[in-house]
Amino acid sequence: MRAPGTTVIVGSGHNALVAACYLARAGRRVQVLERDEVPGGAVSTVARFPGHLVDRGSSAHIMVRHTGIIEELELERFGLRYLDCDPWGFTPSDGARPPIVFRRDLDLTCASIAAACGDRDAEAYRRFVAEWGARSARVMRAFGGPPTPGRLLRSFWGLDARDGGSALSREFLQSGDALLDTWFDDERLKASLAWFGAQSGPPMSEPGTAPMAGFAALMHTLPPGRAVGGSGALSAALIARLRADGGELHTGDAVTELRRSGDGWQVRTASGRNLHADTVIAGAHILATFDLLRAGGFDENVLDDWQRRVRVGPGIGMVVRLATDRLPEYPGASPAESARGLQFLVQDRAQLRLAHGAALAGALPPRPVVLAMSFSALDPSIAPPGEHQLSLWAQWHPYEMADGDWADHAESEADRIIAEVERYAPGFTASVRQRFVQTPVDLEREMGLRGGNVMHVEMSLDQMMLWRPLPELSGQRVPGAPGLYLTGASTHPGGGVSGASGRSAARLVLTDQRKRRFPLPRRR
Repeated sequence: MRAPGTTVIVGSGHNALVAACYLARAGRRVQVLERDEVPGGAVSTVARFPGHLVDRGSSAHIMVRHTGIIEELELERFGLRYLDCDPWGFTPSDGARPPIVFRRDLDLTCASIAAACGDRDAEAYRRFVAEWGARSARVMRAFGGPPTPGRLLRSFWGLDARDGGSALSREFLQSGDALLDTWFDDERLKASLAWFGAQSGPPMSEPGTAPMAGFAALMHTLPPGRAVGGSGALSAALIARLRADGGELHTGDAVTELRRSGDGWQVRTASGRNLHADTVIAGAHILATFDLLRAGGFDENVLDDWQRRVRVGPGIGMVVRLATDRLPEYPGASPAESARGLQFLVQDRAQLRLAHGAALAGALPPRPVVLAMSFSALDPSIAPPGEHQLSLWAQWHPYEMADGDWADHAESEADRIIAEVERYAPGFTASVRQRFVQTPVDLEREMGLRGGNVMHVEMSLDQMMLWRPLPELSGQRVPGAPGLYLTGASTHPGGGVSGASGRSAARLVLTDQRKRRFPLPRRR
């Protein structure tokens, strides 16, 4: 029998777990079903090397620390602790000028920019942070709930528009490159901020990417955080919170079908479970959700149309995880300056543009663009004594290769990525003891990231806000499927670790439950 107030959640990504926690706390019966043996999706940590706790996907957490979710769910009580990445960003010396060190402290950051790029850019950066810090805070406010037109308008209402709303909207809709060219002269500084912005997926040459570059300003309010014990510590705290409130998590059992049954849902799994619930929250990739609906007899024509219109893209990047016997040694910088945050191994934006163009053609970048992270310098618990751990994220790398496949290129491309660190930190290659390579194909195989896209679907302007993943699905409900809700990176606000889409989905379930329980009287 179907128990009233029952929600089945498909997938255990962090958004799905956030939704589960809010619902369980509200008294609903919640069951989370995960195909993988490791819960948490891309927000998970495993023992890749002896004595090392290595992230499978995300590493630094930025947005979730700005949402209030950690405090609302009291996750510190369940073991979650963050360390500030400070300095949060580092760009190595170009041989002639010192490194650029981005600290939480704006004065210290501006002093570093003045020494590396000149006084004019330092003063421009101070003004940039003041202007785009306020704007980025409004973006985060817009990310905190469903992307309805009214809510989006309220999120930005009152923002300084001294030159008029038309001028302000143009600044938001311009490319990140155009924004940076407006503010700064030094190419290395612009490349650093462009590389930071490109962590969202699109290159900063695309329209609508200005807020992605401008988001750097918010790092002086609260920098990226590193969860003690690895990225998966966030998922572990959410699971502990869920279980404390009576929720259930089942791993190693893939959902195979979602079928509408009466006024509820029938959820079948690979092990033979046949669950009934009044509501379902699908936290899987949107294309995986389409597959489950297709298996459950949903309208094929509708699903075919939706699937054709969702754009996954050519893939974003790949990761090389390393166990080393020391940290990278960048000339002119101490580990305290370079090793605790995001290391932007780029000197000009041409390198970014060439890499993206190559990926569109199914080719490897002429020269990999690397973001290095050595969080064992901040949290020694993830590596044995005397060892360190690095994650080298590189963009852009295509999912489908025009020449051969990833089995032919994975190890040689990993060599090239490590060589990029060597270029800036001579002697680094000799410090590598073990490595684990995650190509776009590996990311799909291990974590269900279709096309190797860690953001699920492209974070382009036409697939953001009230268009993500499609206009008719942006409200996190599925037309023709009452009681089915969507969450995860496929939905607003997109990829990255925020949890906002999970909270929004839970609120929708609870709101709809109240409407069913206390319907408004009909007008006569």
